[in-house]
Formats: sequence, structure tokens, C-alpha cells
Amino acid sequence: MKALYYKTISQLAPKLEKQELSPVEVTRMMLERIEVVDEQLNSYITVMKEVALAQAKQAEREIAKGHYRGRLHGVPIALKDLLNTKGIRTTAGSQVLAEHIPNEDATVVTKLREAGAILLGKLNMHEFAFGVTNKNDYFGKTRNPWDVERTPGGSSGGSGAAVAAGLAFAALGSDTGGSIRTPSALNGIYGLKPTFGRVSKYGAIPLAWSLDHIGPMTRSVEDLAIVLQSIAGFDKNDPTTVNRIVPDYESSLNMNISGLRVGVPTNYFFDFIEDEVALSVKVAINQLEKLGATLVEVTIPELELSEYSELVTIQSEAAAYHYDTLQGKSHLYGNDVRTTLQAGQLVTAVQYVKAQQVRRLLQEALVRVFKEIDVIAAPTVSMVAPKWKESFKMIQGESKAVAAEFVRFAAPANLTGIPSLSVPTGFSSERLPIGMQLMGRPFEESTLLAIAAAFENEVHTKKQYPII
Repeated sequence: MKALYYKTISQLAPKLEKQELSPVEVTRMMLERIEVVDEQLNSYITVMKEVALAQAKQAEREIAKGHYRGRLHGVPIALKDLLNTKGIRTTAGSQVLAEHIPNEDATVVTKLREAGAILLGKLNMHEFAFGVTNKNDYFGKTRNPWDVERTPGGSSGGSGAAVAAGLAFAALGSDTGGSIRTPSALNGIYGLKPTFGRVSKYGAIPLAWSLDHIGPMTRSVEDLAIVLQSIAGFDKNDPTTVNRIVPDYESSLNMNISGLRVGVPTNYFFDFIEDEVALSVKVAINQLEKLGATLVEVTIPELELSEYSELVTIQSEAAAYHYDTLQGKSHLYGNDVRTTLQAGQLVTAVQYVKAQQVRRLLQEALVRVFKEIDVIAAPTVSMVAPKWKESFKMIQGESKAVAAEFVRFAAPANLTGIPSLSVPTGFSSERLPIGMQLMGRPFEESTLLAIAAAFENEVHTKKQYPII
């Protein structure tokens, strides 16, 4: 059974298409596994058992009649619980919305339904996505399947843990300051934050409008391409989406990366980082060179201002969204989120404007850099998953706040809207996953996927699974 629930979508889909596997049997198996394993992980807030089985039966009938919709048809996946689902509660991980029943689906949910995917349920998250540990005061914390005494990262921690532990074949997450990439790195899976405007956010409960992104989290690069293919594209309901052709992401996986220029940062990304993380990522970058890529050192001084701009922007935009609710229902928020939102109300207009000026400087800097290189390769997170009690960790002789470290390397891609992908590179001496981050030009997800696929194929070794 382990071999089945840890299969990738690309492995599962042909068996479903040929009717060698039944969508109903696969869905029942996943629901049974969730019931047993998720007692330890708490990755789900709502399990959609009846809905999932009804969808599975429909998929089985359609496939039997020859109406195969594509590679997601009959595949059980899950959703971060800030994506609206018609008639099914969507809580954003908060008591404030504990009984919230949307009257329509988020656009990405509609697209997954149209692709024939089976929706297993809604995944746990840091409340309103405003945090990075997935310690949720109301729904309880999600635990890392590699070590349940450690955080899975956040805010898409439920998505990361569920995919890593074989409780879904893929999941959707959101990323405002690393919330897809950080849990992907800490849980040993792949996670993609697409270009701002590539995937609709309509029907997603926002954290910060100008920084939010929706993207896939999977156990293989090919699966990222499959899910992204289904959810990408223009949406008239989301004015931030861009009306441009969606490429064939799966075909890009075979692209020859020989000659691609990989930028290796000389500042910021390798400053104050755990030794094992730095070594693993550097080995991975050197592997890209062996695959034919050209390594180019790049220095981007503007990166040093990223944390300031990210913090001010998130706090201001989140405070604006929650302002009215906080006036009458502040007691329903978790302590950490309530305090952070109240602090956001103290950010001045001058500070917000200056943060956007810094953001513009960073955007201009990356435009210059990407004239000389094709991608940037760097660590996703500066540390492996810390234990719950570790709010601070000593790194290179300095005490570093875990929350800030989880955002530090991710923030530049959110501020500039460029695509960014986290790739597993290996494990620490404590058998904890490590991730490498690939960042590219706007709307060049195909290049990131090609590099990640080449790396995945080259370093493929005996698959390791979490302790669950």
C-alpha cells in the first residue's frame, strides 16, 4: 500500500486512464490513510469524505465511457483552507471564519474540478496565512512528518505535511512571504510560487493583495507541471491575472539546460545559514554545472532591503483587510495573529510608500541581473525544520528569529512577483529535508521546471519517506 499512496501523479494517472486502478478504490485508500495518520499530523481541517467519494464515482464512470479529461482525472488532491469551496466551510485557519460557507468556488478550485481531480479536503494553515510555523491556536498545530516534534513551516504547513506523508497526491498552497516554498523545503517536497498574475487568486482569502500567489506542492517536478497546467491562465474575475498564452509546461521538462546561466548570489542568500544547508545547496548548484549549466556569481546589494519592504507591505495590507473585523471580533483571533495585525495598524503611510520604493529598486535590480543570467539558485530556507520550542536558533554565532529566517530568502520573489521553485536537495545529519530555491524571469516557469527536472533526474536515488 505504501507504494501506492506515495506514487506521483505521473505514475498514478496512466493506471487510472487504463482502468488498472479505480478512482474510487484510490480515494477510499487515501481517506482511510488520512483517518489513521492525520491523528499524528493534524494536516487537515476538513475532510470532504462524501464529496470526494461522489467525485471519484463520477470520474470512474467517465473514464469507463472513454471520457478521460487528462492527467488529474480521478487523482485525489487537497486544498489549503483559504481557497473557497462552494457549500463547504472555508476557515482560513481561524475561529473568525469557523462557520464560513462560501457560495462559490475559488477559480483554481473550479479549474481542478473541470480537470476531474478528486478533492479530499481542506488543509490546516497558520491563521489567515499570517505566520510561518503552522502553530494554529484554534485548529491545533500541524506537525512535520519527518519529526513530529518539529514545525512543518507555514503558512501552507498542512499542504506540505499532507503531500510529504502521502495524505494527498498534490496540494495547493498560497505564498505571500514563502508560504509554499518554506514548507516544501522543510517537508522534502517540490513547491512552486508562479509569477504574479499567472494563477488567479479569485476566491482565495487574502493576506496581502500585492504579494499573494497560489501554487502547487507535489512530490515530483512533473507533478508541478501537471497541476500548474490546470490552474494557470487569465481570469476575468481577477484583475491581477495576465492575459497571455499558457505554455505546455510538461513539454518543457525535456528542455536541454546546457548553456543556461545560473546566478549564484555572493551576498544575502548564503549569509547566516546553517552549515549543512549551505553545503547541500552548494553541492546541488555544482550538480547543475555538471549538467551543462554555466555558473555566474552575482551580487545584488538591494536584497538587503527585502525584509523591511516585505514586513511593512504585509503588515499594512493585512491590517487593512482585517480592520473592520478586528474592531468587533478581535477576541476570535489567535494571540500571535491579533498582535501582528494590530501592529500593522501602526504602520504609517510614509513607511508604506518607502517600502514600495524599496520594492521598485529591487525589481529594477533583478531586471538588470536577469540580463546576464537565466535563473538564480540559492537556499530556500537558512535552516532545517526547528523544534516547536525553538523560536530562535544560533546560526554562525548569532541568535536568529525562526519566523524572520523562514521569510528572509523567500521575500525577494514575492516583492518582485518573479517565479520561484523549491527543490529538495537532500537531508541533514538528523534526516531533515533541505531545499534549493530557483528564481527566474517573469512567466518563465518553464525554465525553472526544466532545471528542476534535470536535477531531479540526475540525482535520483532510493526514495526516502517520512517516519509516519
